[in-house]
Amino acid sequence: MDLKIKDKVFLISGGAKGIGESISRTLAEEGARVVIIDPSLEEGGKLMEEFESKGVEALHIPKRLTGPDIALEAVEKAYAKFGRIDGVVNNAGANDGVGLENGTPEDFRASVEKNLGHYFDLVHYALPYLKKNKGSIVNISSKTAVTGQGNTSGYIAAKGGQLSLTREWAVELLKYGIRVNAVIPAEVMTPLYENWLNSFDNPEEKLKEIEKRIPLGNRMTKAKEIADTVVFLLSERSSHTTGQLLFVDGGYTHLDRAL
Repeated sequence: MDLKIKDKVFLISGGAKGIGESISRTLAEEGARVVIIDPSLEEGGKLMEEFESKGVEALHIPKRLTGPDIALEAVEKAYAKFGRIDGVVNNAGANDGVGLENGTPEDFRASVEKNLGHYFDLVHYALPYLKKNKGSIVNISSKTAVTGQGNTSGYIAAKGGQLSLTREWAVELLKYGIRVNAVIPAEVMTPLYENWLNSFDNPEEKLKEIEKRIPLGNRMTKAKEIADTVVFLLSERSSHTTGQLLFVDGGYTHLDRAL
């Protein structure tokens, strides 16, 4: 299936590792031009070398989106290099464990800002270019936004906010033909997830326990499965899909886990 995204330009925050890396690779495989906004120098550098060897046009902006100025810089650099922007994937963020009992009000506000603020910033500055091309936006959220997790109020509030912004932006941007959707993973093996697993005395046992609760195949979702859905939503093949919250989780969130 031709997704019709060849030579289009997509910004991916946190695009050098984990789910973001898989999204970057999948876009590149489909012929898109990729702008990776990620402070990971080693991972980003390796990805750029790989893309260059395959003739993929790409740009790595080794910055963490810590404020509006960084988002503006990223958008300006992307446009300066490629002369267009066709889509944004908001993906960067981390579960920092700031909870109601173990965090302060200041910690909570900082956590929400860290995980939600840059979603707004990047789209805000990219919007003039997205309007020109009837672009597409995909927000990566988390099943914890609808299930809760415990002891992570800041991250969950941000993830819930991402889902609300998806619906709000889908309404606001209808008049420009810009589509906005969210993809919601549950259990996906990423470097951050692996670090969390390794915090247990027996990581392998913990992993098996989790996999048993995932109805479809009793296995973790692959990062590539998330990426395939994201790239489809960015493409013209999903031209009448907007304001949707898509769970790519093997039924983890909604099906009876006794299955």
